[in-house]
Amino acid sequence: MDQPLALFEMDAPEWAYGVGVFDLETTGVDVAEDRIVSAHVGVLGHDGVVRRSRAWLADPGIEIPAEASAVHGISTEFARAHGRPVRDVVAEVVDTLRAVFAAGYPVVAYNAPFDFSMLRYEAIRHGITPIADPSPVIDPLVLDKFVDRYRPGKRTLSIVAEHYAVPLEDAHDASADAVAAGRVALALASRFAPALPRTAGELHTRQISWARAQAESLTEYFVRIGRIDPDDRLDGRWPIR
Repeated sequence: MDQPLALFEMDAPEWAYGVGVFDLETTGVDVAEDRIVSAHVGVLGHDGVVRRSRAWLADPGIEIPAEASAVHGISTEFARAHGRPVRDVVAEVVDTLRAVFAAGYPVVAYNAPFDFSMLRYEAIRHGITPIADPSPVIDPLVLDKFVDRYRPGKRTLSIVAEHYAVPLEDAHDASADAVAAGRVALALASRFAPALPRTAGELHTRQISWARAQAESLTEYFVRIGRIDPDDRLDGRWPIR
């Protein structure tokens, strides 16, 4: 059974009273061309305890590259033997997310543009009406960069979860990642309450501009060190690209 986390403070933003969580594992990182392999949608209470959850395994209909299997541990053979048709999975993930939003929960997704964009393209591919403008969304990656801009090092979910003392024992499992991301968001709400908007709607709006500014700053850095050309600007659109 989940143990409550000592995250919540009485002055925490109102969006931290409960959050939805969402994560995908996929065949690759191209949101327009790669496919969903597994998914998780759930709801956490203010204490980080899972209140509701649902997980899916899909047969993506294409080969899962070895490098992707090495990350999430799901092979083509396993997905074909145990996964459900990807169209059914995509439809159910979309419907479940719509229900979480409709219930009044903001949805946490770490690096939200990846997951929400991937889901959008998959929905379109299979003739399912996509969630065109998911809102409100909370992206702990954007929040962490905003509240602690100059902390050195990478900002993968595993590293950021460790920084905020959030357990993540099975990284790159959709369920484990979704829950950890939600708990990181709650930890940020507790630690940095004065710096964050009180409502989910205002937070969503602020993250649009924060994500754009972060992409511009990272672009300038990559150009300066010669990693990218000046014309290769990073895409700062959020939460869908």
